Amino acid sequence: MRIGRTIVFVVFFSIGAAVLTATVLCDDLLEYFYYQNLLRQSEGHLRNLESLNADYDAILGHFEGDPCQVARLAPATLGIEPNEPNTVYPHATADKLAAARRALSDEPNVPARGEEGPKWLGPCCRWPRRHILFFSGSALVLIAFIFFGPTRKPSRSMTVTSKSEQTEPPKPPEAR
Repeated sequence: MRIGRTIVFVVFFSIGAAVLTATVLCDDLLEYFYYQNLLRQSEGHLRNLESLNADYDAILGHFEGDPCQVARLAPATLGIEPNEPNTVYPHATADKLAAARRALSDEPNVPARGEEGPKWLGPCCRWPRRHILFFSGSALVLIAFIFFGPTRKPSRSMTVTSKSEQTEPPKPPEAR
């Protein structure tokens, strides 16, 4: 019997305390998940910038090793039509090159948008549900303490009423 009361007390109290904690910290939890999502996105952008830096460092290394590459890339970069006979040049735009680069790469260049948080958190933070959850959580905690809380044994002060009502024990007869 005592173990059953303890189990019911623990269940009611823990559910009530969890609901109370969630309703009180609801705004903070929403901000936490929002900033976690921003952090994930900025880390993705940072990885993209690091890969671009590595690509540009490799290109600059090629330019230092072979100065003729600058002469070959200058017409494409500056938009000048090359005048070399018997040469076919592809007409690629920046959009086509970016699409080809995305198709050939293993990772997408755009960081994936993460979850904003648990799906139940958004509706629970709206005011009517939040108040209902707060009062139901506090009711569960009160029910746990009132009906399933620890029981006290009656103490001596409760059994003895007052000194005036107490009777003195009979005295043994005196020996003469």
